[in-house]
Amino acid sequence: MNRPFRSRTGVDPVLRARARRRALQAIYAWQISGGNAQQVIAQFAHEQAPEIADLAYFEDLVTGVLAHRASLDEALAPHLDRGVEEVDAIERAVLRLAAYELLHRMDVPYRVVINEAIEIAKRFGSEHGHTYVNGVLDRASAQWREAEVQASRNGR
Repeated sequence: MNRPFRSRTGVDPVLRARARRRALQAIYAWQISGGNAQQVIAQFAHEQAPEIADLAYFEDLVTGVLAHRASLDEALAPHLDRGVEEVDAIERAVLRLAAYELLHRMDVPYRVVINEAIEIAKRFGSEHGHTYVNGVLDRASAQWREAEVQASRNGR
Protein backbone atom coordinates (compact mmCIF):
# COMPACT_ATOMS: atom_id res chain seq x y z
CA MET A 1 0.00 0.00 0.00
CA ASN A 2 1.43 3.40 -0.97
CA ARG A 3 1.42 5.94 1.81
CA PRO A 4 1.90 9.62 1.10
CA PHE A 5 5.27 11.10 1.93
CA ARG A 6 5.29 13.15 5.11
CA SER A 7 7.99 15.56 6.14
CA ARG A 8 9.62 15.42 9.54
CA THR A 9 6.80 17.62 10.82
CA GLY A 10 4.13 15.22 9.53
CA VAL A 11 3.09 17.56 6.73
CA ASP A 12 2.42 16.24 3.24
CA PRO A 13 4.49 18.56 1.01
CA VAL A 14 2.35 17.80 -2.06
CA LEU A 15 -0.84 18.90 -0.30
CA ARG A 16 0.94 22.02 0.97
CA ALA A 17 2.23 22.86 -2.51
CA ARG A 18 -1.28 22.55 -3.91
CA ALA A 19 -2.61 24.74 -1.09
CA ARG A 20 -0.03 27.40 -2.01
CA ARG A 21 -1.01 27.29 -5.69
CA ARG A 22 -4.69 27.65 -4.80
CA ALA A 23 -3.86 30.43 -2.35
CA LEU A 24 -1.92 32.26 -5.05
CA GLN A 25 -4.94 32.08 -7.34
CA ALA A 26 -7.23 33.34 -4.57
CA ILE A 27 -4.86 36.19 -3.65
CA TYR A 28 -4.51 37.15 -7.31
CA ALA A 29 -8.31 37.20 -7.70
CA TRP A 30 -8.59 39.35 -4.56
CA GLN A 31 -5.99 41.79 -5.90
CA ILE A 32 -8.05 42.16 -9.08
CA SER A 33 -11.60 42.22 -7.69
CA GLY A 34 -11.33 42.96 -3.96
CA GLY A 35 -13.57 41.48 -1.31
CA ASN A 36 -12.78 40.04 2.08
CA ALA A 37 -11.00 36.84 3.06
CA GLN A 38 -14.19 34.84 3.61
CA GLN A 39 -15.57 35.82 0.19
CA VAL A 40 -12.30 34.87 -1.52
CA ILE A 41 -12.08 31.56 0.36
CA ALA A 42 -15.72 30.77 -0.44
CA GLN A 43 -15.10 31.52 -4.13
CA PHE A 44 -12.35 28.88 -4.22
CA ALA A 45 -13.89 26.42 -1.71
CA HIS A 46 -15.78 24.49 -4.36
CA GLU A 47 -12.45 23.56 -5.98
CA GLN A 48 -10.95 22.29 -2.75
CA ALA A 49 -10.92 18.74 -1.45
CA PRO A 50 -9.00 17.47 1.56
CA GLU A 51 -7.27 14.78 -0.47
CA ILE A 52 -6.19 17.35 -3.09
CA ALA A 53 -4.88 20.23 -0.97
CA ASP A 54 -4.26 21.15 2.68
CA LEU A 55 -7.44 23.18 3.20
CA ALA A 56 -6.49 24.55 6.60
CA TYR A 57 -3.19 25.78 5.21
CA PHE A 58 -4.93 27.30 2.17
CA GLU A 59 -7.30 29.22 4.45
CA ASP A 60 -4.45 30.34 6.73
CA LEU A 61 -2.45 31.65 3.77
CA VAL A 62 -5.34 33.56 2.22
CA THR A 63 -6.61 34.93 5.52
CA GLY A 64 -3.09 35.81 6.65
CA VAL A 65 -2.06 37.60 3.45
CA LEU A 66 -5.27 39.62 3.31
CA ALA A 67 -5.15 40.51 7.02
CA HIS A 68 -1.46 41.51 6.94
CA ARG A 69 -1.26 42.99 3.43
CA ALA A 70 -0.12 46.43 4.56
CA SER A 71 2.63 45.12 6.84
CA LEU A 72 3.73 42.55 4.24
CA ASP A 73 3.99 45.26 1.59
CA GLU A 74 5.93 47.46 4.01
CA ALA A 75 8.33 44.62 4.82
CA LEU A 76 8.83 43.81 1.12
CA ALA A 77 9.37 47.44 0.03
CA PRO A 78 13.10 47.72 0.92
CA HIS A 79 13.81 44.57 -1.12
CA LEU A 80 12.01 45.75 -4.27
CA ASP A 81 13.34 47.91 -7.10
CA ARG A 82 9.93 49.58 -7.55
CA GLY A 83 6.75 50.18 -5.61
CA VAL A 84 4.81 47.10 -4.55
CA GLU A 85 1.83 48.06 -6.70
CA GLU A 86 4.13 48.37 -9.75
CA VAL A 87 5.21 44.71 -9.48
CA ASP A 88 3.38 42.39 -11.91
CA ALA A 89 0.15 41.15 -10.29
CA ILE A 90 1.18 37.47 -10.26
CA GLU A 91 4.66 38.17 -8.88
CA ARG A 92 3.12 40.56 -6.31
CA ALA A 93 0.75 37.80 -5.16
CA VAL A 94 3.65 35.31 -4.98
CA LEU A 95 5.77 37.78 -2.99
CA ARG A 96 2.95 38.55 -0.55
CA LEU A 97 2.28 34.84 -0.07
CA ALA A 98 5.96 34.03 0.53
CA ALA A 99 6.41 37.07 2.78
CA TYR A 100 3.51 35.88 4.91
CA GLU A 101 5.09 32.44 5.25
CA LEU A 102 8.55 33.85 5.99
CA LEU A 103 7.27 36.28 8.62
CA HIS A 104 4.37 34.35 10.18
CA ARG A 105 4.93 30.64 9.55
CA MET A 106 8.20 29.85 11.28
CA ASP A 107 7.30 26.15 11.09
CA VAL A 108 8.06 26.28 7.35
CA PRO A 109 11.80 26.40 6.52
CA TYR A 110 12.81 29.48 4.55
CA ARG A 111 14.26 27.34 1.75
CA VAL A 112 10.91 25.62 1.29
CA VAL A 113 9.14 28.99 1.12
CA ILE A 114 11.58 30.32 -1.49
CA ASN A 115 11.60 27.14 -3.59
CA GLU A 116 7.80 26.94 -3.60
CA ALA A 117 7.53 30.64 -4.51
CA ILE A 118 9.93 30.17 -7.42
CA GLU A 119 8.00 27.14 -8.70
CA ILE A 120 4.68 28.97 -8.46
CA ALA A 121 6.14 32.02 -10.24
CA LYS A 122 7.49 29.76 -13.01
CA ARG A 123 4.10 28.16 -13.46
CA PHE A 124 1.88 31.24 -13.30
CA GLY A 125 4.12 34.28 -13.74
CA SER A 126 5.87 36.02 -16.58
CA GLU A 127 8.79 34.41 -18.38
CA HIS A 128 11.47 35.74 -16.03
CA GLY A 129 9.26 36.56 -13.07
CA HIS A 130 10.66 33.69 -11.03
CA THR A 131 14.16 35.24 -11.10
CA TYR A 132 12.76 38.50 -9.72
CA VAL A 133 10.87 36.62 -7.00
CA ASN A 134 14.01 34.63 -6.14
CA GLY A 135 16.15 37.77 -5.78
CA VAL A 136 13.62 39.60 -3.62
CA LEU A 137 13.04 36.60 -1.34
CA ASP A 138 16.77 35.84 -1.00
CA ARG A 139 17.37 39.39 0.26
CA ALA A 140 14.28 39.41 2.45
CA SER A 141 14.92 36.01 4.05
CA ALA A 142 18.51 36.99 4.86
CA GLN A 143 17.06 39.78 6.98
CA TRP A 144 13.82 38.26 8.27
CA ARG A 145 15.25 34.84 9.11
CA GLU A 146 18.86 35.78 9.63
CA ALA A 147 19.68 33.05 12.15
CA GLU A 148 18.11 30.29 10.03
CA VAL A 149 19.87 31.52 6.87
CA GLN A 150 23.23 31.74 8.66
CA ALA A 151 22.83 28.28 10.14
CA SER A 152 22.06 26.93 6.70
CA ARG A 153 25.08 28.64 5.17
CA ASN A 154 27.29 27.31 7.96
CA GLY A 155 26.13 23.77 7.20
CA ARG A 156 24.17 23.19 10.36
